Parts: sequence; C-alpha cells; structure tokens
Amino acid sequence: MSKGRCDTVLVTGASSGIGRACAVHLADSGFRVVAASRQPADALARDLRAEVSPGSEIQAVVLDVNDEASVGAAVTDILRKTGRLDAIVHCAGFGVGGAIEDTSDAEVRAIFDTNFFGALRVCRAALPAMRERGAGTLVLVSSIGGRMGLPFQGLYSASKFALEGAAESLSLEVRASGVRVVLIEPGDFRTGFTDRRSRASGADDQSAYRQAFERALAVIQSDERGGSTPEPIARLVRRVLGSRRPRLRYTIGPLPQRAAVQLKKVLPGRVFERILALYYRLDARGRGGATRAQGG
Repeated sequence: MSKGRCDTVLVTGASSGIGRACAVHLADSGFRVVAASRQPADALARDLRAEVSPGSEIQAVVLDVNDEASVGAAVTDILRKTGRLDAIVHCAGFGVGGAIEDTSDAEVRAIFDTNFFGALRVCRAALPAMRERGAGTLVLVSSIGGRMGLPFQGLYSASKFALEGAAESLSLEVRASGVRVVLIEPGDFRTGFTDRRSRASGADDQSAYRQAFERALAVIQSDERGGSTPEPIARLVRRVLGSRRPRLRYTIGPLPQRAAVQLKKVLPGRVFERILALYYRLDARGRGGATRAQGG
C-alpha cells in the first residue's frame, strides 16, 4: 500500500477462519476493509471492530458468493461508498469429506458452486472497475489440495484444481490491464474449517471405504487441529498487497506439506502416490479399500 493512500480491500468469507484473520490484520495495517459474509452486516461489523485496533477502518457487507445478484450488489455498494476497489481477498469456501464414489452429484455441485463459481462471480464483479483504473489485485485463497489430489477430499481438491487453472488463465488475460492475480495455497491451519467439513451422503457404515476414510480423516483432522492459527496467512496477504510484482503462487503451511508440493514435481506419479498412501494410512487393495461384497 502506498504511503498516504488508503486502499479498499474486499475480504470474502470474513466471518471466520482465514477470512476473519485477513480482515482484522489488513484493517490493523491501514487498509480500508470491507468484510463480507452471509451474516447480517451490522452484527459482523460490531464483532470485527471489537478485535481491531482503535482507528482501524473496517465495515461489513452481506455477500453470498453463491448468488450472482448478491455479489454484484455488494461490489456496487462498495464502489458507491468508497469510489474504489483496490483488491479482493477471496476466502469463502468449504469442504466435503468422503470417497468420490460416495459423493452425490448435488454435493459435487454445491462445493463447486462455492469454491469455484463463487470465486468467479466475485472476480467478474470486481474486474470492470479494476480494469478501468488500470490497477487491482485479486487474491484467491486456494489450497495445497489444489496442487495434489488428497484422499477422501477429492471433490475439494477438484474445486481447487479448477480454481488454480482458471486463475492461471485469468492472470494472463488481465495482465495488460494492470490487474494482478495471486493464488495463496495454505496447508493445514487451525480454523473452524475442520468442524464445518460435511460428510458425503454415502460416507456411512455401508460404505466400501468406511475404514480407510475414518483412518485418513483422523490424520487430516489431527493435522488441522495441530496447525497454526491463520494469522501467518493474513500477514502473507498483507505482504502480497504491498508488493509491486507479486508472484502468481504462494504456498504456506507446515514444512512437510510445502515440501510435498515440490516433491510432486520431481517424483514419478506412483511413487508420490505411495507416499501419500502411507501418510494417510491407506491400506493396500483388499485391506480397507473398496471391498463391498457384490450380491449375486
């Protein structure tokens, strides 16, 4: 952020987790923050103001990333009130746990509607004003799971893989207009994401994957609950917004998880798959994998 200028930043998913940490830290760092969530705006604003330092500028707006009209109205309201929108920090998202085979079409559509299409709606709404000014930054919170397929989080990974691909293309398309696109790829952090993760409709006692899923889920939850709080991500976002030439990707999280991203680039696919299988305690086929007996 340039000295003497107060940049306006819209933070989605600001009611909890990474989004909340980003909203609070950016406000304390001198940005004019508009915190967005589906919660009533007045209640969210009061809640966040209790956390920020005196004099920090933070307000709230109702924004449902699953509703194009809601996104458009929120962005229009911000531009009307502040006259500018310098950056988006898009954090809204959720996870579904369970085998891909056990996940219904409706559940797949729901996670893509929020994690992928939600990001597109926000970007499309903000881009005209940014292009007109010839400046702006779109920070999209992806995941290390957007760089590698994670067991029993397959549709979450798929939604983040899609987001990563779209962001690469978008970055090229808006480059000449002065707008920058940045992907933040967190590993495991301690947020409410763990408790809010839903289970696939077929991930019940009858699932062929039940035992393997429960073992992998125990590892996943242990890593998340044992991770850092999300403030380091907020500090990274602050550095990104202050950079004149931000990178396309920033990976953040525990060292083994960041190392795994690099290992995937150099190891044979099946070797890397075996490492993940060992880490997530997946048995060889026939010992806890898909073993549902077929009726005759």
